Amino acid sequence: MSTYAKTVTFGVTLGSLVLLTGCELGPKTVSQVGYRGAGLNQINDPDHMAKAAAIPAAPYAVPEDTGPLASESYQNVQVLGGVSAERFNHLMAAITQWVAPPAQGCNYCHNPENLASDEKYTKIVARKMIQMTWNINTKYASHVKQTGVTCYTCHAGNAVPQYKWTDAVASPNPGRIRGAKFGQNAPDPNVGYASLPSQGFTDYFQNANQIRVASSSAYPSKNHVVSIKAAESSYGLMMHLSSSLGVNCTYCHNSQSFRSWSLSRAQRATAYYGIRMVRDTNDQYISSLQSVFPAYRKGPLGDPYKVNCMTCHQGLSKPLGGKSMIADNPVLKGPPIAQAAVVPAEGGPNADETVPDAFNTPAAMTDTTKATQ
Repeated sequence: MSTYAKTVTFGVTLGSLVLLTGCELGPKTVSQVGYRGAGLNQINDPDHMAKAAAIPAAPYAVPEDTGPLASESYQNVQVLGGVSAERFNHLMAAITQWVAPPAQGCNYCHNPENLASDEKYTKIVARKMIQMTWNINTKYASHVKQTGVTCYTCHAGNAVPQYKWTDAVASPNPGRIRGAKFGQNAPDPNVGYASLPSQGFTDYFQNANQIRVASSSAYPSKNHVVSIKAAESSYGLMMHLSSSLGVNCTYCHNSQSFRSWSLSRAQRATAYYGIRMVRDTNDQYISSLQSVFPAYRKGPLGDPYKVNCMTCHQGLSKPLGGKSMIADNPVLKGPPIAQAAVVPAEGGPNADETVPDAFNTPAAMTDTTKATQ
């Protein structure tokens, strides 16, 4: 072999190795999260795991909930009027730290000449977001557990959360073969950069479309109303959940039967409530503000920025690495509301398609220690 040929061969080999180092090489760890032999393992890549955000400390110690109420001390307090003025001031300082741009501070929501004024849309939105936070921390405790959420969970110091979505513009030429991608075949991080449809959020995170595509029978039935055509869109949604939480499929599902609830981990039930929480949040607390948001806070079709799993989780199985901020912000716990009850899962009333009661008991497989005993 000539010197030139050897040089080219070496260069190609070296180049291939360099390219491969950016793929799946490197150390991996495997954690068992279910019973042995059940296919419930997690493959972890330490080099690509998202790190928990640097959570800011409270602006100052939480004051006692005593003294005059906020409604007695200030004008036009519509949502937090029953909170003491001291606790009210503490929350306002925290929200300024979590959401407002540093250059604006309190003025991001308030007219400094008239704090009672509602002339700024951000103040109206903030009221609705506080109610939304209460709803999540109470009605959807089945999902957020005792950790709860605060404004910082989604905003993380930004006036607008980094991860959001809006309705997509339809293909300009849907009747043509060329150029009509039908919301897929594009490099979209929402579906793990796969060729799957990436605009299923409207169907699943706003409209209550069924997610299940597997049927109990090969024949049509009244209990199975989802077409097999929805498989791609459903799988795109699952890719979104996986990317948002930084986990693989077996974090929730058992590979022996992805459909069966009785073989799944408790985390699948948690995700079940989470999807409904996202729908409720988008429908009741965000879309209802469509007329309030200015055009620059909306998508191309005029709908406001909405939330999905990535909005809170941001690549972590537990938002903020599982750290709770509720103790420093007790006002955001919200008034007591009945939690979501255990209900049949989508797809029909079949026995293996119901959320087992065991998923809501201490005996559930909720951690590695219990699962491996």
